[in-house]
Amino acid sequence: MGKYPTSPLAPAGFPDLPVIDGVRFAAAEAGVKYQGRLDVMLAEICEGASVAGAFTRSKTRSAPVLWCQENLALGPQPGKFAILVNSGNSNAFTGSNGQKAVQATADGVAAELGIHPRNVFPASTGVIGEPLPFDRITAKLAELHANLDETKGEFAARAIMTTDTFPKGAVASCDLGAPVKIAGFAKGSGMIAPDMATMLVYIFTDAKIAQPVLQALTTRTTDTTFNCITVDSDTSTSDSLVIAATGRAPMDEITSLDDPRAAVFADALHTVMLDLAHQVVRDGEGATKFVEITVKGAESEQAAKTIGLAIANSPLVKTAIAGEDPNWGRIVMAVGKSGEAADRDKLSIWFGDILVADKGWRSPDYREEDGAAYMKQAELKITTDVGVGTAQATVWTCDLTHGYISINADYRS
Repeated sequence: MGKYPTSPLAPAGFPDLPVIDGVRFAAAEAGVKYQGRLDVMLAEICEGASVAGAFTRSKTRSAPVLWCQENLALGPQPGKFAILVNSGNSNAFTGSNGQKAVQATADGVAAELGIHPRNVFPASTGVIGEPLPFDRITAKLAELHANLDETKGEFAARAIMTTDTFPKGAVASCDLGAPVKIAGFAKGSGMIAPDMATMLVYIFTDAKIAQPVLQALTTRTTDTTFNCITVDSDTSTSDSLVIAATGRAPMDEITSLDDPRAAVFADALHTVMLDLAHQVVRDGEGATKFVEITVKGAESEQAAKTIGLAIANSPLVKTAIAGEDPNWGRIVMAVGKSGEAADRDKLSIWFGDILVADKGWRSPDYREEDGAAYMKQAELKITTDVGVGTAQATVWTCDLTHGYISINADYRS
């Protein structure tokens, strides 16, 4: 947040988030790690809302993640909901201190807003292994409560940033018998190889959707958006995605996935989630290239995704992209190491529209200078057909530059 130059792949600006009836935001400077920057945000969500989530499957997940998962499993208590997020400290690998911090902050929010502690969804992001100075956060709860405002979504988005170089927001709308709005924001830049959702993501809608339907759509859409991105192959201890549907839109409730409106809502939700996922990649630490990788001709969609991620996570592929080197042999290598079926003698590779390798051999029409010219672009598409089936999948990544090393070498300083 000011410490690093804005990513060259950043969008033109933060979108105008529409007001979501039933949601209010506030942000404050608590000094959790740094002074003089927003580092804690509070969102208040109206009574009667549906809340769903997706979380990291890391075996060392943080205390806030465990708390949120338990909340969702137990089901909501009557009353409003709240989301409390701090940056600067992840409250992960902190043992009983972490549990104490979560309980104290949840109790503090509950007392301040007059809600049940189990309706509070906390999250923390930042350095791992250091006790969270939660008293600095609870000291700001009255200020946060007093400043809650339905228009302060961008401030909330900025408060959850760590090594991010820009706040990430996305919006969509759809007609479910009444106009419905969806707005969300996310943080994420490094330690990005989600196995659930991504770093921290918060999405709000005024749609009226039963919780089981909202949860099913959240899980399904996560798999084709956030679970298809990678920056550095590392899955965070703190990845959390929470979606709240306030039910304030004048519509009949969606209570079944068979309701045709569920598919309409799912499309709009996918738009928001994919937009946010792409922004996380565009803000990958040190990134200068945004890369879309499509794998075709695989045995299954999961096999295609596994091959795609093998390519996307390869340091050799990523550094070649950073150096603008059309080294297609590294694509061949990554396909081979994936462990999924591929026919070497049918393998084809494209850089954009340029056919580089054709059915197991370098294309006779390929010219190295064409590949080199293509690799100078900031946005790249790499496609490979592995020749064993009909399934395909697409994943997204960025290049690996010295900037990534520089950022992570001084992250704790």
